[in-house]
Amino acid sequence: MDINAHIAQRVRELRKARGYTLDALAEASGVSRSMISLIERGQSSPTAAVLDKLAGALSVTLATLFSDEPRSAPASPLARLAEQPLWKDPASGYVRRNVSPGGFASPIELVEVVFPPGQRVAFDNVMRDAETHQQVWVLDGAIELTVDGKAWRLEAGDCLAMRLERHTVYRNPTRKPARYVVALTTLPHHARKL
Repeated sequence: MDINAHIAQRVRELRKARGYTLDALAEASGVSRSMISLIERGQSSPTAAVLDKLAGALSVTLATLFSDEPRSAPASPLARLAEQPLWKDPASGYVRRNVSPGGFASPIELVEVVFPPGQRVAFDNVMRDAETHQQVWVLDGAIELTVDGKAWRLEAGDCLAMRLERHTVYRNPTRKPARYVVALTTLPHHARKL
């Protein structure tokens, strides 16, 4: 399945599973009803920022929009490189690969990103019904991450841990592509420490 068709299907499934109308999801996400409709019909290639807003309103991670729904029948715990979905952000040109096995129930999601030189992507990371932790591990190149106004420069081998409910900006200030891995895990609302 084409990645935009897959995203369309996932957004539609998650919206309906939560009992949201297009209008309700538009209000919760800040994304227009017409844009959501175009995404759900596979007629738009949404940016990472738009998908992040939808994911937040649906109380899932961005990676969830690219993954398969866990199945009742056992899914393979192995994700071959050829089976890992690739997606390119139309705004920044960054390419993300969902590394984790599709449909395999796991509290951990792995994503590999190749970030073009000189590009920037901002995520609002709106509050979700769960607490999501993320670690960014730079494999090649360098990136700058700004989390709630605090800037971090990460070089190859560096790893930064954060929670997703904060405004986050990724930027590649260099003239070379950067490659990094994002590891995410989500704690259900009832498991959060108060």
